[in-house]
Amino acid sequence: MNTKKVEDEALRLLIVDDEEAARYGMRRALGGVGYEIAEAGSIEAARTQLGSFRPDLLLLDVNLPGESGLDFLSELRRGGEDWPLVIMITAHGSERMAVEAIKGGAHDYLAKPFEVDDLRLAVKNALETVRLRRENQQLRRRIELEGKRGTFVGRSAAMERVRLMIDKVSETDVTVLVRGESGTGKELVARAVHEQSQARRRGAFVAVNCAALPSELIESELFGHEKGAFTGAASRRSGKFEQADGGTLFLDEIGDMSQTVQAKLLRALEERRIERLGGAESIPVDVRVVSATHRALEQEITTGNFRADLFYRLRVVTIEVPPLRDRREDIPMLAESFVAAATERYGLPMRAFAPQAMRLLVEYNWPGNVRELRNAIERAVVLAEGDELTPRDLPEEIRGSGQKLEPVMGGKAEQAHEADQDSSVEGFEVGGANNLLVPFTSDFRDDRREFERRY
Repeated sequence: MNTKKVEDEALRLLIVDDEEAARYGMRRALGGVGYEIAEAGSIEAARTQLGSFRPDLLLLDVNLPGESGLDFLSELRRGGEDWPLVIMITAHGSERMAVEAIKGGAHDYLAKPFEVDDLRLAVKNALETVRLRRENQQLRRRIELEGKRGTFVGRSAAMERVRLMIDKVSETDVTVLVRGESGTGKELVARAVHEQSQARRRGAFVAVNCAALPSELIESELFGHEKGAFTGAASRRSGKFEQADGGTLFLDEIGDMSQTVQAKLLRALEERRIERLGGAESIPVDVRVVSATHRALEQEITTGNFRADLFYRLRVVTIEVPPLRDRREDIPMLAESFVAAATERYGLPMRAFAPQAMRLLVEYNWPGNVRELRNAIERAVVLAEGDELTPRDLPEEIRGSGQKLEPVMGGKAEQAHEADQDSSVEGFEVGGANNLLVPFTSDFRDDRREFERRY
């Protein structure tokens, strides 16, 4: 998915306060940041702005003439999943009102009089949640469009078992552990669990790659930090748990997490509360955790690298994603789906496979799994000169390596290669996505030049 488009869209703020001076002060404090800002002096005026201005975030005063801001908050919540986030503004000393606002669905609250920095930080944190919402909305639209070709392409018994497990766990709120080799599509399984959950799909899907972050940063990334918690912590920052509140937190490569963070994660799962780094406040979080790994965590427990209690807490339900070599019957359908998506993405004519090319695809052992297949097809579509995809359009390791081409026996190769035996597999990842579908990320004007350089 192209998140740049999401980030480039202007974020809209609506300030709802009956005091003109207060509206002016907030508008001035937030000006120059790139937000689109509108004002309303009453709830009636705010209702009008909702239809014409369509704000992403409301700064809503509790005490308004005629109607209560809390009543308006309840009205907004009844509007469905597209309702804007709300930061309630309360009078000093009205902690009870603030608690009611949070329970009623407000994202945050500010007590008058507040500092400009506090206002800016609250707005920044809220709009990060808005950005995640937009990304998830785009994801849902993409899944709906590509759903015509099947969310999980293939008719193999192995993939049918995956679909069945997703359907079952989506109806509950249990923690899920997704297991499979690199490139098999573990993140897409996690996203499908989120999207099919009636209770969670309106919330954000927040993904964290535990292997991509240094151990000293992962704790702050997950749980957030307070101002001054460590060198460089110039302001308070909410973590991924808070950003995923009401939705799903996906912890990819959970086996790479340090023991220290494992202990804190276990506590968060058991208590459903977190503490920011450097803070003492216990913050409630309503998050479903889906984790994934390519490691054998049972062995990691034996060697002391992974906590047994956390393992059992994470794997209430396990979904095993099969390697591509164990579902070769799905390769033709997957390949054709990738061709259709690539030609549509790049504005190229539809191309068919020559029989020899398809035979090579089916017989190849695919150490990089679906990710490697997707990238091989993308390369072939971009470089092909005719209407047919031939063996010469495929990467060298597929068309010419006798070591990687193995005869098919009973739908499986005589010998399987583990994904981590080929360090080049990671080079096939595009934009960090482990998808069975085709979220291509490069621009067509650069593709031919880039592929010619690499291949």
